[in-house]
Amino acid sequence: MLQALPAPPANGNLLMGYASSDDAAVYKINDSTAVIQTLDFFPPMVADPYTFGKIAAANALSDVYAMGGDVTLALNIVAFPESLDPAVLGDILRGGAEKVAEAGGVLGGGHSINDTGVKYGLSVMGLVDPRRMLANNTPQPGDALVLTKPLGVGIITTAYNAGRIAPEVHELAVLSMQQLNKYAAQIMRSFDVHACTDVTGFGLLGHLNEMLRPDISAAVTASQVPCFAQVLDYAGDSLITGGGRRNRDFLGASLRFDGVSPAMEEVLLDPQTSGGLLIAVNKDDADRMTRQMRAAGVDAAVIGSFCKRGGHAVSVHV
Repeated sequence: MLQALPAPPANGNLLMGYASSDDAAVYKINDSTAVIQTLDFFPPMVADPYTFGKIAAANALSDVYAMGGDVTLALNIVAFPESLDPAVLGDILRGGAEKVAEAGGVLGGGHSINDTGVKYGLSVMGLVDPRRMLANNTPQPGDALVLTKPLGVGIITTAYNAGRIAPEVHELAVLSMQQLNKYAAQIMRSFDVHACTDVTGFGLLGHLNEMLRPDISAAVTASQVPCFAQVLDYAGDSLITGGGRRNRDFLGASLRFDGVSPAMEEVLLDPQTSGGLLIAVNKDDADRMTRQMRAAGVDAAVIGSFCKRGGHAVSVHV
């Protein structure tokens, strides 16, 4: 659909726009300051409105961290039925406001409309030094690939809604979705990071594919990928999402699995809500960076590497 849009007018200050598949738009103000602009919103994936507000806000804020920036200002985006109790909306907004405050940003208002269903999210502005801005498609051959949150929240949510898992298993996924990527992003700035994105609706493999160029491939070691407990069992019982199937269809021949179980394939393609960062970092820094992240409560792991293109864009092995 984006290909149908007219090409944006030439502007040397627009460092990132819709011509690329990056996480946010970036506009240069001067040599030391650029504005990051992004937005995201969606329907509830949990029953509790306060928790939904926190998850939706954490998801929207994540793009700023993936670009290497700091959150400064956010505006609410709300669709809400007039027939529902306004207290529900109050709880959603309270959850979102708490996450904006935790990010160090200011919530400056927003906009709402009457709709048949509930939707909530944020428009977010961040700041970054353009010399330290991170794109998603600039990894270097030899870089290590690091993931900062476990996979499987889409599958777990599906299993929970089907009544197939205990509430405490679901709660771990809910807590992960509320966790800001701020803490992982703060740590990665101390290391030789070449590219970054966050894992959301296209799943790990879909967003990893966006990090590649015609001269770069990625290899993932499936056994090193952090996953939520029991998620492979749920995937093996066909508790998977339509989004995961669409991700597989889109990647098609660019993807190769070598000895990976069908259940693990589904986890790697599973759409994530407020997933972790996917980081291309100098291999010499990878272990030290992940150790610091884990010490700070971030469930980070080295899960693969980048190399010069040969054969499939993305290969996954045991």
